[in-house]
Amino acid sequence: MNKKAEIARERLNKVEQTLNQLQTKKSEYLMGSKLASTPEGGNFSETTARSAVKALMWRVIAGSVTFITSLRFSGSMKTALTIVGSDFLSKAFTMFIGERLMNKSNAGRESGADGAGRSLMKALVWRLFAICNTLTMAIFIAKDITMASKIAGSDAIFKTGLMFVYERVWAKIEWGKEYQVDFFI
Repeated sequence: MNKKAEIARERLNKVEQTLNQLQTKKSEYLMGSKLASTPEGGNFSETTARSAVKALMWRVIAGSVTFITSLRFSGSMKTALTIVGSDFLSKAFTMFIGERLMNKSNAGRESGADGAGRSLMKALVWRLFAICNTLTMAIFIAKDITMASKIAGSDAIFKTGLMFVYERVWAKIEWGKEYQVDFFI
């Protein structure tokens, strides 16, 4: 009986501690603390819609750059459009999947936004994949490895920096972020 009473007291103490914590948080919120303030450490996730919009918007921007470089190096509107067209859907889908996978990690998230290091890492990883994809498609379509290398190489240099800036802009946009709040009233 004494052992059962001791276990019951321990449980009661835990419940009382939890109740005290909840009452303290409730008082803080009632005194003006923001319920949905940006949590410390980047405690949020991105919605599927945000990932889709990010991927599609990037494809429009990146596709424009690829079109210009493809047109410049191939001299052919048809070749440039074919390369961009082949890239668009495959890369949009792949980037969407990458965004969803990255969403599962809070590494590099600082106070409700992606940090510069996270943006740089995402840009470099994505560009590595995208360079291989563009090079492959350009070789297949243009049938000229020198031209394909120029297209993929110039794309890589310009779009790596552009992708970093793009990620930094999106880090500041609140739309599509779902914050996990520790306490609900």
